[in-house]
Amino acid sequence: VQLVESGGGLAQPGGSLRLSCAASGFTVSLYAMKWFRQAPGKERELVASISTDGHTTYYADSVKGRFAISRENIKNQVSLQMNKLKAEDTAVYYCNALIVNTPYWGQGTQVTVSS
Repeated sequence: VQLVESGGGLAQPGGSLRLSCAASGFTVSLYAMKWFRQAPGKERELVASISTDGHTTYYADSVKGRFAISRENIKNQVSLQMNKLKAEDTAVYYCNALIVNTPYWGQGTQVTVSS
């Protein structure tokens, strides 16, 4: 099982970024998928999740209305569209899958929001 995040970088406040999580070794469509983030000096927190059928999503209050998680099953990946970015969104973003009670993580992608 491998998860590889991409799409991070530097964005200005109010800008947008789209993160992708490419999966291998398992079929993304069979599992709920999640995005977490960890800012310097803070605990890792759940940002968004999506159910296997894509019909149920969860968002942290801090990103609700600005971020959108989606599945791209043909590509075996999930994405996180981040709009109206704020400085407090600066963090390393991680993709996560729970498979047979074992959590799998990607290496993370850095998102920095700064003018």
